[in-house]
Amino acid sequence: MAVSTLFRQFVLKVHSRCDLACDHCYVYEHADQSWLGRPVRMTTATMARTAERIADHVRAHGLDEICLVLHGGEPLLTGPGHLRDLIVALRSPLHGLCDIDLHLHTNGVRLDRGFCDLFREHHVKVGISLDGDRAANDRHRLYRDGRSSYDKVVKAVGLLRSEYPDLYSGLLCTIDVANDPIAVYEELLAHEPPAIDFLWPHHTWDRPPPRPSATAYADWLITIADRWFADGCPVAVRMFDSIISTSQGGSSFTESLGLEPTDLLVVETDGRYEQADSLKTAFDGAPGTGTDVFQNSVDQAGEHYGVTARRGGLAVLCAQCKECPVVATCGGGLFAHRYRGDGSGFDNPSVYCDDLFTVVEHVRERVAERPDTLPPAVLISLAAGHGDRLAISRLKSAQAVGNLSLLVAIGRATTPGPGWDLVKQVEAEDPVALDAVLAHPYVRAWAVERLRDLEDGADPVDDGLLAAVACVAAARAGLSAKLEIPVRGGAAYFPTVGRFAVPDKEVTTVLVGDGRINVPDAGEPEKVRRVEAGRLSVALEDLDPFRDRHDWPAADRLSDEEFDRWRIFLREAWELLEADYAEYAEAIAGALSTIVPLKDPGGGRSVSSAARDAFGSVGIALPETPALLCLLLLHEFQHVKLGAVLDFVDLYDVNDHGKYQAPWRDDPRPIEGLLQGTYAHIAVADFWRRRAQSPDSGTAAEACAYFDEWYPKTLYAVGVLEASGALTGLGEQFVAGMRATLKSWQPPPEVPSAPTPLQGPQRGAAD
Repeated sequence: MAVSTLFRQFVLKVHSRCDLACDHCYVYEHADQSWLGRPVRMTTATMARTAERIADHVRAHGLDEICLVLHGGEPLLTGPGHLRDLIVALRSPLHGLCDIDLHLHTNGVRLDRGFCDLFREHHVKVGISLDGDRAANDRHRLYRDGRSSYDKVVKAVGLLRSEYPDLYSGLLCTIDVANDPIAVYEELLAHEPPAIDFLWPHHTWDRPPPRPSATAYADWLITIADRWFADGCPVAVRMFDSIISTSQGGSSFTESLGLEPTDLLVVETDGRYEQADSLKTAFDGAPGTGTDVFQNSVDQAGEHYGVTARRGGLAVLCAQCKECPVVATCGGGLFAHRYRGDGSGFDNPSVYCDDLFTVVEHVRERVAERPDTLPPAVLISLAAGHGDRLAISRLKSAQAVGNLSLLVAIGRATTPGPGWDLVKQVEAEDPVALDAVLAHPYVRAWAVERLRDLEDGADPVDDGLLAAVACVAAARAGLSAKLEIPVRGGAAYFPTVGRFAVPDKEVTTVLVGDGRINVPDAGEPEKVRRVEAGRLSVALEDLDPFRDRHDWPAADRLSDEEFDRWRIFLREAWELLEADYAEYAEAIAGALSTIVPLKDPGGGRSVSSAARDAFGSVGIALPETPALLCLLLLHEFQHVKLGAVLDFVDLYDVNDHGKYQAPWRDDPRPIEGLLQGTYAHIAVADFWRRRAQSPDSGTAAEACAYFDEWYPKTLYAVGVLEASGALTGLGEQFVAGMRATLKSWQPPPEVPSAPTPLQGPQRGAAD
C-alpha cells in the first residue's frame, strides 16, 4: 500500500456541540459550518464501525502504535455513561492489534472525579485548554452569557495534578499577542503540565490575524522561548521541541511544523472522514473528503486530493517556501493557513510566514550555541557536496563532543581502573590534550564497538586501549603516570604515537613523563609516519590493531620504499586536488587525519573504503596513478562527511526497512546506503566533469566517457531518494541541495572519440 494512505492519528468527534462560546473557535466561528447538520453525539454503532475501519488499517499497514483522540465540540458533553460505551466500542476491535495512545481534549469545565475514574479505568490521557492567567483565558474562553470559565478550568487542572497525575497529558494554549507572554508562561508552568502546546490562531490570507507588528506572534513566542531556555527547558513545549527536533532531522511533534506527511484523519459524529479541523477556517466544506466509515476504508479516505496534497513534503510547497532556508522545520506552516481565495488556493506561504521564519531562526540560533549540534548553515554547505571551513570546523567540534561522550559512557559501564582514573585527571587538567587523542579515528571506532558490546550485555574485555589513550593524553598534557596495560599480539600500541614490541608478555609497564611514553620492556617504537602535502597532513596508519574495519583488508607495515611511493603519490594527488577541486580541498585538509593503506587487490583494480564510525579516516589501496588517488580521496571523504552528519542528524526514517535501487549496483540498497552512494558519486561525477576540461585530448576523452556514465546515474539516484518517502524533512532539504549542485553543472565539451576507459575504483559497502 502506498505510504500516502498511512494514518497513525485519528481524531474522533464524539460530540458536536460545546458549552463555551470561544470567539476564536474554528468549529463554530469560521467559514465551515457543517456542524449545524451533524448529529449532536456519535452513536455507539458509528464508533464501532470506525474502530473496525481503523483496525483494518492497522492490519493492512502493520502498525505498531496509533494515537486516538476523543474530541468535539466538547467531548465531556457526551456524558460519562455514553462516553464509556464509546470507549469500549472503540477499544474492542483494536484489542491485541497494536498499542493505543488514547487521549481526550477538553475545555475542562465539566471534568470531575467521575470522568477521571472512567479515564483511569480505560487509560485515557487528558489535555486541557487554558490560555493563561484569568485575564488571558477570559479574553476568549467564556460561556455564552459572558461568565468566566477560568475557575472551573483551574479546578479541573488541579484535580488532575493532585489525584490523577497519570492522566495529565498537558495544556493547550492559543496564542494571543494581546496577552503578556511571560504572565501566560508562568501561569501555565505553575500548573506543572507534562507538556505545553502553543497553538496558532486559525487565520488565512482572506482573514489575516490581527497583528500590531510584522512579527508580533514570533516576538511573543521568542519572549517565552528565551525564558524557557533560561529556566533550563523545565517542561516540554511542543513548538520549541519540534523546531529543535526537525532542525536535526527528527520528527515534529505538532502538525503546524515540519515536512513530514500528515498522518492525521478526523471522523465526525456522523462517521464522515474529514481532514484536519483547521481547514474549517478556509472555506465551507474545506475539510470534507466525500467518504465515511460505512462505505469507505481509511485508505480510500486517504486518496482524497486534499489529503494527498498535505502529504507531498517539499515538492508540493509554493516556490517561495521551497527556497526558504527554514523550510525543513517550518514545512510551510499549517496547511489551512496558506489559503487564499484568489484562485491560488493553498499554493501560498503561511499567513504566519514572517512569524514562523523569525521564531524558527531564533530557536535554532539558541540551539546552535551548543557544540554538539549542527546548525542549518552547516548542513546547507555540506548538502552542496563540498563543505566550507566553518561547516567542517563545526562538524569536527560536534564529533569531539561525541567522542568524549562515548568514552564517558564506556567509563560508566565498566569497572573503574587506573586507566580511567588517568583519563579523568587529563580531562580535568588539559581537556584539549584528551580531545586530540580521542580524535584518532580508530579510537572512536573502538569506542563505538565497545559501547555496543556493553549495551548488548557482553562481558567487558580489557584490550588495553583505554589505558593507552590515557597514556598518550597524559604525555600531551605534560603529566606523569605509571600504568600496566595488556599486551596485544606481542605489542603495545599507542594511538598517534606508535607500536612497542613486547614479545612473550601479557602485561607491560608504561611510564609517562616529560611529554614522552616509555615502555621499559621494549626498545624504541615503530612510529606512526606522516605525509605532508601542502595544507594536507595525514598519518599513514599501518600499525593500529583496530584499523582493519574497511571493506578490504588493511596492508601490513609499509616498507620504506612503499611509504616513499605513497608520499610521492599523495603530494601529486593533492596538487591536482587543490588546483582543480578547490571546493573539496578545504574540507579534506580540515578533517582528513588518517589514511589506512589497504592491500593491493591485484589486476590493476583500485579499491577504497570509509569506515562508518572512523571519522577523519579513509582506507585506500595505492592506485596506479596520482589522479586516481585524487578521485579516491574525493569519493571516500564524501562518505566521511555524510557519516559524521548522520551521527547528529536524521536525514531518513531510521525505521524504514525498504530497499532501493542504486544505478551502480545490482543489489537494492537500504536508504542509508543509497544516500551515501549518491552523495559520494556527486564527487565522482564532478571529478570527471572537471577533468574533461583538460587540454590533453586523451585525458579529456576518458573523462567525458566517465562523466557520461556517472552523471545521469547520480541524478537518477537523487530522484530515487526524493521518491522514496523515507527522507525526513531535513533529508528532503539536504537531497534538494544535492540536486541543485548536479543541475548547476554545465556539460563538458564534446570529444570526438573516447578510448576504452581504464578500470574505475571498486565500490565499497557504503555506496
